[in-house]
Amino acid sequence: MKKSPLSVVLALVFGASAMATTPVADEKVAVKTGESKVTWKAYKVTGSHTGTVVLKEGALVFDEGTLTGGEFVVDMTSLISTDLEGEYKQKLEGHLKSDDFFGVAQHPTSKLVFTDVKASGKNSYEVTGDLTIKGITKPVTFDVSIYGNKATATLKVDRARYNVRYGSGSFFDNLGDKTIYDEFDLVVDLEF
Repeated sequence: MKKSPLSVVLALVFGASAMATTPVADEKVAVKTGESKVTWKAYKVTGSHTGTVVLKEGALVFDEGTLTGGEFVVDMTSLISTDLEGEYKQKLEGHLKSDDFFGVAQHPTSKLVFTDVKASGKNSYEVTGDLTIKGITKPVTFDVSIYGNKATATLKVDRARYNVRYGSGSFFDNLGDKTIYDEFDLVVDLEF
């Protein structure tokens, strides 16, 4: 049977329009780094400190609207304290960037790569990922919530697992009120 030129054109038009409405599998969506925020909070026996660090780049991966992956790079040179001012702020920031803590000169970035994502409810996911700090990669598990073009997550990170030793009771005895707790929090607010 011979096809007429009209039937070939119609097949092409309808075939192309059908493909245009098919959702894209594994769609990588870049995160707007300038509008996203990563806040940290660290604890010690006598109080706590808070601050921010800048997201250098990042993306979330979706399959037909369902989160399936993600990858993020943090600029460790941007690490700042937001609870102090003046000389004390400068001292804390310098100390956090030194080899006592994050060794920013040798390790200017940290990275998080999602390795497993499971839906845990409406707009909620349990994520396991590989977190790299100071060149050491360890798995972390945390929850991610997504609403529209925003995502939020809170991570507890054990700094001792990344050889961040200063003031840690995991490495030193008899620190008393100079002890800095190993776990710190990261609160992540992403826009994409």
